[in-house]
Amino acid sequence: MAGNRTAAVIFAIVIAFAAFAPLPSSSSHRSSSQFRLDKGGEEKFGIADDMFWKDGEPFRIIGGDLHYFRVHPEYWEDRLLRAKALGLNTIQTYVPWNLHEPSQGRLVFEGFADLVSFLKLCKKLDLLVMLRVGPYICGEWDLGGFPGWLLAKEPPIRLRSSDPVFLNLVEKWWSILLPKVFPLLYSNGGPIIMVQVENEFGSYGDDKAYLHYLVKLARTHLGDDIILYTTDGGARDTLEKGTLKGDDVFSAVDFTTGDDPWPIFKLQKEFNAPGKSPPISTEFYTGWLTHWGENIASTDASFTATYLEKILSKNGSAVLYMAHGGTNLGFYNGANTGDNESDFKPDLTSYDYDAPIRESGDVDNAKYKALRRVIAKYSAKPLASIPPDNERIAYGRIKLDKVSFLYDMIGMKDLVDLVESENPSSMEAIGQMFGFVLYASEYTPTSNGSMLSIPKVHDRAQVFISCPEDSDKRPTYADVITRWSNRPIHLPYLKCESNNNLFILVENMGRLNYGPYMFDRKGILSSVYLDSTPLYEWKTLPLSLQNVNESPKINPIISNTIKTAFLKGSARKKLTELNFEPAFYTGHFNIDKVRDTYISFRGWSKGIAFINEINVGRFWPSVGPQCNLYVPAPILREGNNTVVILELESPKPDLTVSSVDHPDFTCTSKLGKSRGRLVLTS
Repeated sequence: MAGNRTAAVIFAIVIAFAAFAPLPSSSSHRSSSQFRLDKGGEEKFGIADDMFWKDGEPFRIIGGDLHYFRVHPEYWEDRLLRAKALGLNTIQTYVPWNLHEPSQGRLVFEGFADLVSFLKLCKKLDLLVMLRVGPYICGEWDLGGFPGWLLAKEPPIRLRSSDPVFLNLVEKWWSILLPKVFPLLYSNGGPIIMVQVENEFGSYGDDKAYLHYLVKLARTHLGDDIILYTTDGGARDTLEKGTLKGDDVFSAVDFTTGDDPWPIFKLQKEFNAPGKSPPISTEFYTGWLTHWGENIASTDASFTATYLEKILSKNGSAVLYMAHGGTNLGFYNGANTGDNESDFKPDLTSYDYDAPIRESGDVDNAKYKALRRVIAKYSAKPLASIPPDNERIAYGRIKLDKVSFLYDMIGMKDLVDLVESENPSSMEAIGQMFGFVLYASEYTPTSNGSMLSIPKVHDRAQVFISCPEDSDKRPTYADVITRWSNRPIHLPYLKCESNNNLFILVENMGRLNYGPYMFDRKGILSSVYLDSTPLYEWKTLPLSLQNVNESPKINPIISNTIKTAFLKGSARKKLTELNFEPAFYTGHFNIDKVRDTYISFRGWSKGIAFINEINVGRFWPSVGPQCNLYVPAPILREGNNTVVILELESPKPDLTVSSVDHPDFTCTSKLGKSRGRLVLTS
C-alpha cells in the first residue's frame, strides 16, 4: 500500500503542482478626473499641495511590500495582521503575469493566484493597497513576472518596448486583469489607492511611446480617478527616462537605504506637476536579496530605523521593501547577472530579505521592534498589539528510500511530447516553461574519448553517456557544463556495439528578472560540439516536474509511474549505489500536531523537494547559504505526510533529512571543482 501511495504521489508531482480554473473577464470602465482634492462625503484618494489626501484629510503612507504569491493563502491574514501591528496602513504588492497566465490564454486566479481575495482581505483589515500591475515587475521573480511563453514567439518580441506584438499581448492580459481590480479601487469602496505601471523603467530603457501606451490602456480600464504612478531610482538619468511629464502620472522614487532622502525628494518634484509631488520612497529597503553561493544578506536594525525616521520626521511617506518577503515556492525564483549574461546569479528559494516580518512570520526580532518604535511616533492612530510568533515544531529525522533513477522513468520512443530536430531546441520552443529538459543524441566514440562543448547553455547541464544495448547498466556520468563556468568536458571512451548514447539534462534555474539580458531563453541555445564538430539529430523531451498552474495531464515520461516493480532486478539492486545520477527519494513522517517546520538538507547536494505533492523549492546546500526549506503548516496534515526529493547529484549517505524548527543560512560553498563537478562560486 505504501509503495502504491508513493507511486501516486510522485506521479502527481511529475504531472502537475496545482490546477486552477480561470475566472471570466469583465468589461472596461471609465470615471472622472484624477488628483482632485475631495472634501465631500465620497471616498476619494488624491494628491494636492504636495500631500496625499484621503477623504479630504491629509494622509501619510506608511506601507510595506507583502506579495500574495509568496505566502500560503491560509497565512495571508496572519501576515497582514503582523504588518498592521508594525504600524503599516498600506500594503504594496506586485501582480506577476506569469503566475496568472502560465500558458497563453489559460488564466489562473485561484489558490496562490487569488488576487481578488487577497485585496478583499486587505479591505477587511482596513489596509490600503498600492497595486503594481506591471506588466514588468522585477521582484526577484522569474523573468520579472513575464510569462516564459513570450520567449517562444518568432520572430523574437522585444520585451518592455513599443513592439506592436508585445503591446498586443499586454493589452489582452490587462483586459482580463484590470477589470477584475476595478471594483476594488478606493473610489469604488475598495482598498486600492494607487496603481503602478511598469517598474523602474528608467533603469532599463527610454521608450516613452511604451509608457504612454500603458497609461492609456490603464485609464481605459480603471478610469481617471485612480492615481497611476511610476517608480524609478532617485537619479536624474533614471527619472528622465522612466517618468512621464504632466499630472496624469505621479512619479515616485526609490533609493538606497543610507542615502539622504530629501535631496532625492527635491529632485522628484522636478518630475511631477506643481503641487503634485508628495515625498515618498516606494521601495525603502529593509534588507536585500541573496543569490546562491553568497553569504545571507542582512542589514542593521538600528541603521534601517534611523533612515526611515529621516523620511517620516519631515512628513514624508515610505513603503518598506520588504515588510514580509516570503518564499519563492516552486520554480519561480528569479536571477541576476553581472557584467555579462554568463555571470549568472540565481536567487534563493527563501525570500526572507532580512525583512522585519521574517519568512516564517516571526516578528520577535530587533528590526521589527526598531521600525515599529519609529513608526509609532508618526502614526495617526495607536498601533495594534503585536501577535506572538507562530509555533514551529521539529518533527525530527525522516528516513528516505531511493525509489527510482530519473532516467528509468523515461523511454525515448513513442512519447507525445518528444521533439526531434536537427539542432537542440530551447525549452520555450517545445512548450516547457520551468524545470528540466532532456536532450538525447548519438555519437561515434573514439578510443581516447571525446571533448564535448556547448557554447551556450542556460543554465546547468549534466552529461551522461551509455551503450544502447546495455539497458541494465546505469548511464555513465561525464561532468557538468554550466552557464557561469562554461568549459569543454571529456567524454570517456565507452566500448559499445554501436554508437554511444549521449544524454544532457538541462536545468532552468530561474530566468533573469532584471537588466539588459532579460530575454533569457532556457535549455541548449547553440550547437553542441564533439571534438569541435557539430552534433546533429537531437531528441528533446520536456520533463514536467512541477508545472505550476498548468492543467493536469498524463505525461508519458512516467513509464508505469514510480514502482519498484518496473525495474529489472539488476537495476533495482543498483538503487542502493551512490552516484551522480539524478534520482527520486521518498519518505514519510507522522505528526499529531500541525505546525510550521523547516526541512534541513545538510549533506545533500542539489535538487527539488516536494511535501505532500507541493513543491517547496530548490535546495543546494553544497553551495549555500540556504540549508533549510520553510514548510508552512497549511502544507502539512495530521497523520501521514510524504516527502519526495529529486536529488540531481549524490545524496546524503544515510538518506535522511530532518524536520527542524529554525531557518539556517550557514551552508557554505565548495569552491571550484568538487567531486567531479563545478559548483557556483560567490
